Amino acid sequence: MRFVNKTAIVTGAASGIGRATAQLLAREGASVLAVDLLAPAEELSTDGRQIVFRGADISTEASVVSIVNDARDRFGQINIIVANAGISGSLGSIFDEDEDEWARTLRINLIGAFLAIKHGARAMVEAGTPGAIVCTASVAGLRSGAGGMAYSASKAGVINLVQTAAQQLSGTGIRVNAVCPGLVETGMTKIIYDAARHSGREANIGKLNPLKRGGEADELAAVIAFLASDAASYVNGQALAVDGGLSASLPFAKPPRLGAATF
Repeated sequence: MRFVNKTAIVTGAASGIGRATAQLLAREGASVLAVDLLAPAEELSTDGRQIVFRGADISTEASVVSIVNDARDRFGQINIIVANAGISGSLGSIFDEDEDEWARTLRINLIGAFLAIKHGARAMVEAGTPGAIVCTASVAGLRSGAGGMAYSASKAGVINLVQTAAQQLSGTGIRVNAVCPGLVETGMTKIIYDAARHSGREANIGKLNPLKRGGEADELAAVIAFLASDAASYVNGQALAVDGGLSASLPFAKPPRLGAATF
């Protein structure tokens, strides 16, 4: 029960990583305001804890201000913000990318995270309450090959955003970190998983990482909860890859045999 008497805002909470995170924080005692553009297909499990869902567009400043004020009015304070909402954007080549789609992807993935930090941190500072902010970035923000151009650029921006915000919030007691998921089954990646299953290639999912599998939303939620908890009280300005080891290595054509010399 790491989050008793704590309150949290979780965006992108209708499915996937956001949903799993909202449920985990609530199970461990937090009062949670779960936010998404669309209502979840089914009620979030609360295990008797207080969890409230509201629909909102996190890409506009007025909407984010309203979300923060709502959480403060409902719960009296804000201790944790999980800026998780995001979209995949276009997968086209550099010559096929569309300016409007780039702008939409950056607005939701990057500007949305910036607004969550800006107004969430402001509420914490005004209340004199130390807190934790966790943004969902991606391994696609670390290097190429894990997503479309706009998505990858937006997530690289999120990584730098948390580093910069951590520095600018020096002395406030507010920590800002990011998680960088690898391939995880969520609403965003459903098309990849469905295609693999339909073609009988489900075993190939995650084959490029050393664990040879995709991730689960609950695994990401566990890391987000750690970063939001007092157990991570000295972790700040970091982007933690949670990808089965994918980003630990440069690509190679053939995995080495155990015990064999490699050059």
